[in-house]
Amino acid sequence: MIKIIEGQVKSKGKRYGIVVSRFNDFITKRLLDGCLKELRRCGVKDSEVTVVWVPGAFEIPLVARQLNEKKSIDAVICLGAVIRGETFHFDLVARAASEGIAQVALLTKKPAIFGVLTTETIEQAYKRSEEKGDHKGRDAARTAIEMVNLLRKI
Repeated sequence: MIKIIEGQVKSKGKRYGIVVSRFNDFITKRLLDGCLKELRRCGVKDSEVTVVWVPGAFEIPLVARQLNEKKSIDAVICLGAVIRGETFHFDLVARAASEGIAQVALLTKKPAIFGVLTTETIEQAYKRSEEKGDHKGRDAARTAIEMVNLLRKI
């Protein structure tokens, strides 16, 4: 018989760190709002959440690692918005953020959730942070809860 292990999207007594980029905060505030609402909906208490603002997406991995190394944090959710401009800067920041966040998870052996938008336009970023539609902050919250529960079962 095959053993199947799945995580649930319900939280009880787990603690989450959220690292949010201040750059493009007209988008990241929307991501944070949706993330917090979803965490609450899934049973996370406000006292179980720590939010840390960083200057930009490039700075997310360092702070995410610091949080995830704490015994008082079960997972970290990383939120940011990198919107393509006219230079190569977009590619550098997007790659550094994604690879850095992946490394945080591997090094700390705890979930580090990638909720950083990497879009071509501001309109695309707005679309991915709509309250009643596609919302990557909400998705990141659900992923964090599911991964914490899944890792506890393995």
